[in-house]
Order: sequence, then C-alpha cells, then structure tokens
Amino acid sequence: MMLLQINFAPRESLPLMSQTARVLAIHAHPDDVEFQCAATLALLRRAGHHVTIATMSPGDCGSAEHDNESIAAIRRAEAAAAAALIGAEYVCLEFRDLSIVNDLDARRRVVECLRRTRAEIVLTAPPADYLSDHEITSVLVRDACFAAPIANYKTLQWEPAPPLPTIPTLYFVDPIGGVDRDLRAVAPDFYVDVSSVFETKAAMLACHASQRNWLLKQHGIDEYLHLQRDHGARRGAEIGVAYAEGFRQYRGHPYPTENRLISLLGQDGRGRTAAGTADTRV
Repeated sequence: MMLLQINFAPRESLPLMSQTARVLAIHAHPDDVEFQCAATLALLRRAGHHVTIATMSPGDCGSAEHDNESIAAIRRAEAAAAAALIGAEYVCLEFRDLSIVNDLDARRRVVECLRRTRAEIVLTAPPADYLSDHEITSVLVRDACFAAPIANYKTLQWEPAPPLPTIPTLYFVDPIGGVDRDLRAVAPDFYVDVSSVFETKAAMLACHASQRNWLLKQHGIDEYLHLQRDHGARRGAEIGVAYAEGFRQYRGHPYPTENRLISLLGQDGRGRTAAGTADTRV
C-alpha cells in the first residue's frame, strides 16, 4: 500500500466548515462518479458549493494495452480533466483495483480523506453492486463518516487533519444499471433533475477515453456514452423530466436524516424546484 503518495492538499490550506457546503463524491474507480452522479455535482458547483471527486484506486487494471502504472497515470489524468470541467478537485487514495478491502488501514485512509476535504455531504458507491470494489468502498465510506468526527480515532500514517465537527450527510448513488448483483431493481429514495447539466455530465465521462476500448474488450460493451445517457433518461422518465440521477440517503443511527442535498439544490426530490416547476433547461 502506498500510504504516503496520496495527493491530499496540505492541511493548512483547508478551511473549516463554512456556509458554502463542502461535498465529497468518492467511488472506487475513475469514471464511476461520472456515470452515476456527475450531473448532481455540476449543479452543486453551479450553486457555488465546493466539490471534491475522489477515487479509491487509479484504475490500474483497466486496460488490455498498458501496464498497471501506465494506465494508472492515464486514468488519473482523465479523472482530473473531468473534475476540472466543473471546477472540482480530484484526489486518488491509491488503493489498487480488485484489492480494496475492509481493514484498519483502509478505514484510516478514507477517514483522512474525509477530514482533509472537510466533507459535509458525501456521495458514495451503493452497498450492493456488480463489483466487490464498489461494495467495499460503500462500507468503508459509511464507517469513515462515523469515525471522522471522533477525536481519538487516529489515522496515524499522515500529519493528520483535525476531526470533522459532525458526521457528514451520506448518500448512495445508483448501482450500475439501477440493479443489484442479482439484477433486482434498486429504487431511489429521491431523484435530482439534472436535465440542465446532462451534457456537462456526458462531457465529463468523455474525458475517460481510455475506458471505451477496455470495456469493449473486457465486457463486450460499446457505446460508453450511450449507456450513461440511457440510464439518465430512464431515471428522468420515472419523474417526468429529460434526465435524472437517483440517490438513497443513509439514515442509520446516528447519521444525519435531513436531506441536505435536496435543500442545497432547491429541488423536492421528484424533479421539481422549490418554486414548484420542473427544471428542464438544456
């Protein structure tokens, strides 16, 4: 494990909590966030909130052409370019593909990420998905949210950031295709109408050019961008808008239960704005 190579911002440069919300979207691999929640992040950035996109790994197994380190460098650069399209920051926690496990070292690493980004709202992988890296990421992030405010929980490997003042509000994104491992539908708790920024989401995914050939060879899947668009349109149709993203909020004791994400976006969770009209700008 390469604990000291995580490219966190220096501790001194990170402000404490402010009226501008600090949002962390953390998933397993580069392009997972772009598939599942990038448009919601674009809306948050448009509203002036701070967004960090983090990946657990750099996607070092995601190539049939490049060796591990070469594809990892390519994919870090693609992820940073995608984040830059909305003015977000990008960080990689430097686990390795198919090697994300739920242990003390991993939990400490994720806790440190939450503390250094001063996360108030966290979007992460769903508990049940097609790949172990996704599912273990979900568990690690859930438990890291609990641990991040505990002053006596030490991360040890770094010059530590201070604890968070409170447990962040935690959300799970859709699983791939909106189904679990057994292809059972996973219904969102609520939706975000992302029609007005969906093309930005598509542009963010297009930054991950290395993955189109990989998915074609590994999974027999082409039309990388079409898969993203089709799922967004399906979720949109469920609430009567062009495109939507689905989320579930984790409300286990003692996590926050107020749906702060919807409040920040000025929507009602069914594709309508606080004023009562659908936001279908394109």
